[in-house]
Amino acid sequence: MAHLFIFGLGYSAKRIAARIEAAGWSVEATGSEGSVDFTDRAAVEAALCRASHVLSSVPPAKDGGEPVLDNYGELLEGRWLAYLSSTGVYGDTKGAWVDESAPTGTGRRTARAEADARWLELRARVFRLPGIYGPGRSAFERIAEGKAHRIDIPGQVFSRVHVEDIASGVALVMARDAPPGAYNLSDDLPCSQNAVIEEACRLKGVEPPPLLSLEEANLSPMARGFYMENRRVANGKAKRVLGWQPAFPTYREGLRRSF
Repeated sequence: MAHLFIFGLGYSAKRIAARIEAAGWSVEATGSEGSVDFTDRAAVEAALCRASHVLSSVPPAKDGGEPVLDNYGELLEGRWLAYLSSTGVYGDTKGAWVDESAPTGTGRRTARAEADARWLELRARVFRLPGIYGPGRSAFERIAEGKAHRIDIPGQVFSRVHVEDIASGVALVMARDAPPGAYNLSDDLPCSQNAVIEEACRLKGVEPPPLLSLEEANLSPMARGFYMENRRVANGKAKRVLGWQPAFPTYREGLRRSF
C-alpha cells in the first residue's frame, strides 16, 4: 500500500491527507494532530521506513534554519519528496507575471527561498503557494473579527489559491509521479485584496470597511510586508504537466464555497 509521511500536519497538509486517504493511501504525520512526535528521532525514522512518499509543510525556523532538513535531511536523500513552499520566494515583481523559471531569493522571504532551493536540490516536487484560503481561513473570518481592511494602493494585486486546489494538485503529482521541480499552484485571477473583501461583504450583506491609506490601516510589520509585494503568479506549468485545473479558478467561486 502506498504510504505518505507528512512533516507538519497543518491547514493545507490535513486537506492533502484527507484526499489521498480517500484514494486508498495510508498516512502518518508529525504535528499537533499527527501521530508521530517530530522530536522523537526513533519514531520518525521508523515512520520514514514505512513511507513510500514524504511531504513537508514545515516552514523555515525563525532563525532561518530548515527544521526538517537540518534534523532529518540525511534520511531523505533518494526518496520521493514534496515540499509546500511559497510564491513569496519570487519577491516583488511590480505586478508582472512570474512562472517557475523566474529568479528567487530577491524578496523579503529569503529563508523560505533558501529552504525552497534546498528541497529542489534533493529533487523534491516543490509546490509554490500564494495566499491560501478556505473554510475557517478566509475573508469571512477577518470580517467577523473586525480585521478586514481595504487599503488604497492603486495597481496592487495578489494571487491566491483555495486549500482544496492545493490538495488536488499535490494528489495529482503523487498519483502521476510527476517529475521533480517547482510547481506554482494558484488561481486564474490575481486581484486586489480589496476586491476579495468587497465580494465577501456582498455575500454577507454587510457594508465593506472604509478605504484607508497604508499608514491609516496600522498593520503589523508582517502584514505591511505582505502589501509591499505585488505580483501575478502563473499556473500554466501545473496545468500542462499535471493536467491540474483549479476547482476554484477565482476568488468568487472560492468564497461561495467557504460561505
